[in-house]
Amino acid sequence: MELTVSGHKAYAYTGGKPFDPALPCAVFVHGAQNDHTVWGLQTRWFANHGFSVLAVDLPGHHRSEGAPLDTVEAMADWVVALVAAAGVTAPVLVFGHSMGSLIALECAARHPQAVRGIALLATAYPMKVSDALLDAALHREGDAIAMVNQWSISSLASKPSSPGPGAWMHGGSQRLMERIRARNPDARVFHRDFSACNAYAHGDEAAAAVACPALFLVGTKDMMTSPKAAQALAGKMPNAKLVTVPSGHAMMGEKPDEVLDALAAFARSIR
Repeated sequence: MELTVSGHKAYAYTGGKPFDPALPCAVFVHGAQNDHTVWGLQTRWFANHGFSVLAVDLPGHHRSEGAPLDTVEAMADWVVALVAAAGVTAPVLVFGHSMGSLIALECAARHPQAVRGIALLATAYPMKVSDALLDAALHREGDAIAMVNQWSISSLASKPSSPGPGAWMHGGSQRLMERIRARNPDARVFHRDFSACNAYAHGDEAAAAVACPALFLVGTKDMMTSPKAAQALAGKMPNAKLVTVPSGHAMMGEKPDEVLDALAAFARSIR
């Protein structure tokens, strides 16, 4: 579905179903150098089980136009503006992965009236990025893509599930990141995403301001965002639940069923 946000075309995948703003809405926010496709199984399930779905492409990422945004706070405001542009008036669920988890956190803190629950997947605060990776993202983006793929997936071959036998997570993830780069080659999307994560300094205040239910999904084999940092952030939120998943950072693809089960149970618990 195409919308207009801040004067630019914005894209959101609706899970293969016509979007109905009257249904309870689940918003899915991807991480750095990704797009809506990382949520394939989860979005389709929600769209077929009584929810409307908005799986966004952030500005400058694949189908959404405009320059990539430079701060987590600006991205959160953009997500809420997209929800409003879609005609949704009731509070929504916001599910975010990695950089998207910080965006979900800020959505709930900055716009409490618009959000009734958040799920933070593969999160950490602070979400610091090493100087070496920032430099690679700026000057040697291919090397940065290779490094992130190596660190994000905990096994060479995941158990067949979604999308199914024959899928190669490492290759698929690399092609996705290369597609984002090819779509917007001069924008330095990867570096700007990583810089936004690295600079984000509002996590403690945001956590203290969040009153809605929160689910933390933590990969026990995550080498990109520390499980201990996620646990520390969850401990600062009065209405947070933490669930572990036996996966690396790219948990939606590596353990799609476990992630879906946790998100579905969370959504049902606060529906």
